[in-house]
Amino acid sequence: MPIVNRIAEFHAEMTEWRRDLHAHPELSMQESRTSAVVQAKLREFGVDEIITGMAEHGVVGVIRGGSSDRAIGLRADMDALPIQEETGAPYASVNPGAMHACGHDGHTTMLLGAAKYLAETRNFDGTVYVIFQPAEEYEGGADKMVKDGLFERCPMDQVYGLHNWPQAPAGTFLWRSGPVMAAVGWFEITVTGKGSHGAFPHQGVDSIMVAAQIVNALQTIVSRTIEPIEGGVVSVGHISGGDAPNILPERVFMKGTARWFKPSVGDKIEASIFRIATGIAATFGASAEVKFSRHAPATVNDDDAATLAMRAAASVAGEAKVRHMSEPTMGGEDFAYMLEAKQGAYLMLGGGRGPDEPQLHHPRYDFNDEILPVGASWYATLSEQLLPRKG
Repeated sequence: MPIVNRIAEFHAEMTEWRRDLHAHPELSMQESRTSAVVQAKLREFGVDEIITGMAEHGVVGVIRGGSSDRAIGLRADMDALPIQEETGAPYASVNPGAMHACGHDGHTTMLLGAAKYLAETRNFDGTVYVIFQPAEEYEGGADKMVKDGLFERCPMDQVYGLHNWPQAPAGTFLWRSGPVMAAVGWFEITVTGKGSHGAFPHQGVDSIMVAAQIVNALQTIVSRTIEPIEGGVVSVGHISGGDAPNILPERVFMKGTARWFKPSVGDKIEASIFRIATGIAATFGASAEVKFSRHAPATVNDDDAATLAMRAAASVAGEAKVRHMSEPTMGGEDFAYMLEAKQGAYLMLGGGRGPDEPQLHHPRYDFNDEILPVGASWYATLSEQLLPRKG
């Protein structure tokens, strides 16, 4: 892979950083150790300034070169997922119930690698802000950083991000203009019936049966109420209720996610979840309480910024390894909040995991350390191309 030579020289060092972060994952809004590690590395690299406190654990390193007042931002996320790791790796998570199953350990490491190179070489004219964001998975850390004054305290012209994409060939960049990832919503439904003995269901209102009817009916939202050419997803990811095989519980709790691109589709999905859950529950003599929250809007790339990001990717990997995404993904990303506030783009970097290997959010997924210098080189090359030195 044609990467920046200087970054290739400290590939082994980057691998050590990544594996340390992997072994010590922290959930959304709990990234105190990760934030401290990032700050220590940035001080070691000699960045000009370190800004902390945004979204509690957010860190921004300021690297200045030349005299231009132009500036760009480069962003990586730091949080882990509430998953019990099953990789068996020697650097597996030491924190029970927490795991870097989405590759944020790799994202943070790639941006640290770029920061080390940029602070050392200063081969650009302007300011580069390296943004290490907490709470991408569940707490809207990007939104929190924007609301905490990220772009007022760090005035920049554009902002860029990168996500590992394990199913694509290693070192391959994927890009597109317009929507690249879907908007994300979370929902919770509590069904309340009347508890009874399992042998005498007529004496109660079976909340488990009602919940099952709701789960089935939720699948009709996209198939029967959303225009077929539009994208949408409604998935229930958790159900809990009852403790014994012969007792029908009074309550069942479920939670899930919804995805869409157009705001009007999101509005229809939200309204339909309320209508279906409450209506079915009432039909069987139960009740349903519904909560719906929006985690992030759709991630939409600016046309010009996407072209610039793609050009930098071609410089690093070669044109043959830069591929256009014909369709966006239904995965979500709260980097969308930064793209709503600033011009920018979000690319994918292939991780080379085969179709039979664990993918993102799987308890046996592990980031491919071989692509660390590729991602770091993209961040660095993008900075040098967008902030070229005079002469």
